Amino acid sequence: MATNRRKQVMWASIVMVALLVGAASVFAFSLGKYEKVKATGGVVSIPLPKVADGKAHYYRFEDGGKEIDFVVIKASDGRYRTAFDACDSCFAAKKGYEQKGDVLVCKNCNQKFAINRIGPHAVGGCNPSYLPSQTNASNIIITTSDLKAGARYF
Repeated sequence: MATNRRKQVMWASIVMVALLVGAASVFAFSLGKYEKVKATGGVVSIPLPKVADGKAHYYRFEDGGKEIDFVVIKASDGRYRTAFDACDSCFAAKKGYEQKGDVLVCKNCNQKFAINRIGPHAVGGCNPSYLPSQTNASNIIITTSDLKAGARYF
């Protein structure tokens, strides 16, 4: 009887350790989603080759302890799109977006948004909150004032 009890305790311990390791791995992986960026001369510059693959690239800008998250992606039309990793409606949930093919999906309400449509004319509701940017021959340029304007989402 005591041997069975020991086996149960041992297996329960193994399962608990496995669950803790799994949870820690998921947590650690989610922390790595954002690459931290710093401003120089009032702008954040992101080299085009880093974001030219059509995949969503997530960045974090810190302003006085406030972390402001944004996404940069090259759309299928060849234009670069920038948005805060927050939507105009669900931002309080602080879940952001994930890319699935040619759409960004709100991780709170599951709404899908065509990457080609992200921009100044697709605002409100659960749209990705637009982040103005400029593109030159080698970089995406985002002003710190535009980044700071999105601090309310975070």
